[in-house]
Amino acid sequence: MRISMKTVLLLSSLIFIGVVFFFCTQASAQTSSGTLQGVITDPTNAVVSGASVQIHNPVSGYDRTVTTDGAGRFTISNIPFNPYHLTVSVKGFAPYTQDVDIRSIVPTSLNIGLKLSSSTETVTVEAGGADLIETDTTFHTDVDRNLFDKVPLENASSSLSSLVTLVTPGIAADSNGLFHGLGDHAENSFSVDGQPITDQQSKVFSNQIPVDSIQSLEVIDGAPPAEFGEKASVVINVTTRSGQGVTIPHGAFTTTYGSFGTASAGFNLAYGNDKWGNFISLNGLNGGRFLDPPESTVMHAKGNEENIFDRLDFQLSPANSLHLNLGFTRSWFQTPNTFDQQNATAWSGLVVDNGGLGPNGLPVGPADQRSQIRTFNIAPTWTHLLNSNTVLTLGAFVRHDQFNYYPSGNPFADLAQAFSRRH
Repeated sequence: MRISMKTVLLLSSLIFIGVVFFFCTQASAQTSSGTLQGVITDPTNAVVSGASVQIHNPVSGYDRTVTTDGAGRFTISNIPFNPYHLTVSVKGFAPYTQDVDIRSIVPTSLNIGLKLSSSTETVTVEAGGADLIETDTTFHTDVDRNLFDKVPLENASSSLSSLVTLVTPGIAADSNGLFHGLGDHAENSFSVDGQPITDQQSKVFSNQIPVDSIQSLEVIDGAPPAEFGEKASVVINVTTRSGQGVTIPHGAFTTTYGSFGTASAGFNLAYGNDKWGNFISLNGLNGGRFLDPPESTVMHAKGNEENIFDRLDFQLSPANSLHLNLGFTRSWFQTPNTFDQQNATAWSGLVVDNGGLGPNGLPVGPADQRSQIRTFNIAPTWTHLLNSNTVLTLGAFVRHDQFNYYPSGNPFADLAQAFSRRH
């Protein structure tokens, strides 16, 4: 079989690109959640089934409860890195409490032995955060989604930026979804399940993932650790929601309506078992003030946005797991007009005031400039547990932002606008 030189060069190029892509992406593959697993036994070392296992962090608000199976085993996956209170309760046994610190994607395993309850024994468990001492030296804020619904987000089209500014001290909100840390201008970045996203997070430049797809946030507004690169200020470490371990499917459907004719709708669903899981989120909004123009009376500022996010998890074996994030967002919005843009009169070379008619003899009309941003994201991650102290993680991602700007349907309106600005 004869192979042409062109084919050889093509195959060589593909192999080279693949090798470079492999070594470039594996260095950035990080994850921001861990797993807690264990076995619960009684004083005779017999397994205890049906026991309720709860972990809780009163600072971030994270709370999760599972039940042991017939073999006395329990597994809680996708736990954001933090210290937690663990409580085990089951009828006929004394309550058990312990503090656990989740700091690695290597699963934390516990063997818990329960004691029989006594009629004279009283145990009081109080939910307090004073004893949750962190060893993380970075200045940061932890927030779980239990707090999200209690925060009055003022900006539906950039709700993630709004959430960050409202729950984190030292970060100031700017227009159109931008925010600034102390002494910083747009030097922030997101890390979504370990995937770095350095796009400038503004409604004018890029699209954000929906808030209802987020499980927990760690906002580092001090000096970020070296693992996040050369960022000088704010890093938002995002852990998304997972359907793994959700044996009973559950979800939510929400609708809102507010000022400026802003209407939104959202749907999310989580389902799975111990071996796999899927979480999907669909969102859309439409409003008469998509961007943040300074005028009290909004002119030509309509916009809409559609979001879809899907996270898939597969536990291929006790030592191998696969995680996949899929996302697509489309936003379309008008460029807000000022009074001169809204009432463009005419253009005739260097002379304005032609009775409202352009050189073609037709009315000029207002400027009608629009923008559209399309974002898609694919991020697979494979994790292999080598031993109890070592884990290998390989990840890659493909992310694309496409920005299209559309001028007015009547080009003379834009020319009249430009001429009026120069004069």
